[in-house]
Amino acid sequence: MASLYFHIPFCEHKCIYCDFYSVVPVESELGHRSLEERFLSTLKTEIELRAEDQRFQEPYETIFFGGGTPSLLHPSEIEKILNLLASRFAIQTNAEITLETNPGTVNRDKLHAFRSAGINRISMGIQSFHDEDLKFLTRIHTASEAKRCVRDCTAAGFENVSFDLIFSLPHQTLAKWKSNLEQAVELQPEHISCYSLIIEPETPLFRMVQLNQVTPIDSERDADLYEFTIDFLTSHGYEQYEVSNFARPAAASKPNFKCRHNLNYWNHSHYLGFGPSAHSFWKNERWWNISDLTLYIKQLDERTLPLAGGEHLTETQFMEEVIFLGLRSEGIDLEQFRRRFSRDLSTENASIISELIQQGSARMESGRIRLTAKGYVLCDEICQTFK
Repeated sequence: MASLYFHIPFCEHKCIYCDFYSVVPVESELGHRSLEERFLSTLKTEIELRAEDQRFQEPYETIFFGGGTPSLLHPSEIEKILNLLASRFAIQTNAEITLETNPGTVNRDKLHAFRSAGINRISMGIQSFHDEDLKFLTRIHTASEAKRCVRDCTAAGFENVSFDLIFSLPHQTLAKWKSNLEQAVELQPEHISCYSLIIEPETPLFRMVQLNQVTPIDSERDADLYEFTIDFLTSHGYEQYEVSNFARPAAASKPNFKCRHNLNYWNHSHYLGFGPSAHSFWKNERWWNISDLTLYIKQLDERTLPLAGGEHLTETQFMEEVIFLGLRSEGIDLEQFRRRFSRDLSTENASIISELIQQGSARMESGRIRLTAKGYVLCDEICQTFK
């Protein structure tokens, strides 16, 4: 099964830590509404061009609208995109269809309209339940608005809601982070993603650090907060299925709430990306669109795919990615790995695996080598030890 991703490149405001490609429409020389309309028109062209390629005619089980802030779009515009996809691609009837949402851009009526349009999963960028943190991160919503948005999602009929939270903010204490997690689980989302604050180059936050206006926390405190996150969320009924992701397990009357779209990425399933800066992957080939909305529109107006670059993964590169992404998520299927690469990972790395298991950093489970919570803390270092 394959996936579709849509990068919606609009934001009301660019947050200081974000390095994803986006523009603030009111700052464009084209004007706010005309820029959005031109983007949606060229996005339609990109969809139609890709659909003409018979390679991409296979079943799709997930659709993800990311950004940027996709929830800035009108629900009718999302519905038009979904209708076009249904007419051009084989979308599964039970497809997971996610919309990234900023609490400051929606109300109950708009959320209800998104649900009616076909969205069945909300991924909400809350980041913190403390207003001083949100102010530092330059988010456009407040903590009370975030909680209201969660309640509105439930009232609008969403049964699959995910939160994003950020830890390791400067001066963040364990007590304050614990408060965030407590408020999160009290709202009972089906999925929670917790990310350590990364100082990305060429962001306002990076420049603030360079000017000594902000002091990042040290790696030891970052690790402590991460370990606490794992312990807290797993003790409150969430299953950690990837380094940063936690989901409610399947129950008698409810499905597993792991993000199927992300699992497809980590399992090297096929996916097509649309919109400026979007990435695609298909049969060992990876390519990406230009990160410039004006050029994106110009090229598609000429019915030319807006490609910025691409690469063919060698067997070694592919194998390294399988190891890295497998250990970050639900483990490496050793038999599948042997069939795919004609290599016995467990034999070649027997001493490493044995040591990890003895340390409590990994375990063998149904033919898979999986990291434990302790192992996730050192995931990057562990991945480098495999050969």
